[in-house]
Amino acid sequence: MQDSKKQCMVFLIVVFALVWAMPARSAEFTKEDLKRWDQEFMASVKKGSELFHSSKLGKNTVACAQCHPNAANTHPETYPKFQKQIGKVVTLMEMTNWCLMNTLEGDPLEWDDPKMTALQAYMLYERRGVKLAPGKH
Repeated sequence: MQDSKKQCMVFLIVVFALVWAMPARSAEFTKEDLKRWDQEFMASVKKGSELFHSSKLGKNTVACAQCHPNAANTHPETYPKFQKQIGKVVTLMEMTNWCLMNTLEGDPLEWDDPKMTALQAYMLYERRGVKLAPGKH
């Protein structure tokens, strides 16, 4: 009787270990899912481009694109990094808000503001394919 209990216990442990060790499978994505997600992302990129090239974010008629044509020299792939203007290591969102408040004389955006999401989507889209390089100057 003792041996059968031990065998059963060993069997359960082995089964549990095998099930636990199986790789987790993510949901299968349909072509429709991927198409919708791409459309949603590109709509955010478009909104970000519009904001980046307009003077709507500030109070002094300056646009982000006046200093950063096509977001090329925002180098979002290098964040987080030390910014001497702020005096510490900051994220892309913090640097974006610094520019909004200081250069554009506007109000900062909350991290979950759709405008902040759109600006970041546009800046990162413009740098797609560039290798990540956090901390680089």
